[in-house]
Amino acid sequence: MKTAAQTTFAERIGRTLGWAWRGCARLDQRAQGWLHAKGWTPSVAKAALLVVKLAVVGVLLYTTFWLALLLACVIAGAWLLRNGDGSYDEEQKTEWRHGTAGFGLYTANEQRIDPHDPDEDQP
Repeated sequence: MKTAAQTTFAERIGRTLGWAWRGCARLDQRAQGWLHAKGWTPSVAKAALLVVKLAVVGVLLYTTFWLALLLACVIAGAWLLRNGDGSYDEEQKTEWRHGTAGFGLYTANEQRIDPHDPDEDQP
């Protein structure tokens, strides 16, 4: 039989989060006390601190959104680079040459794509 209980990883994480929560609650109480000492009423001090907390959460959410969007773009770009074999470029390749509508820019399926006036080709 074991004499000492083993602390699991989940228990350690829970204790750490609990200490952090209590620390934040203590800081909030100290800030409310400081504002009360400066002459603010308790309800106004609570409201002011609530506005500050909401602003901080808003900034964190805004920053997180843009970082997540940037990460998604980087992952999508990396996926496209990894899975692209370059065949699209060869299929859609255009070139200047003589074709059915005279000299011009043609696609691989013989369509002229540069702007031209067919009446100018006639002498």
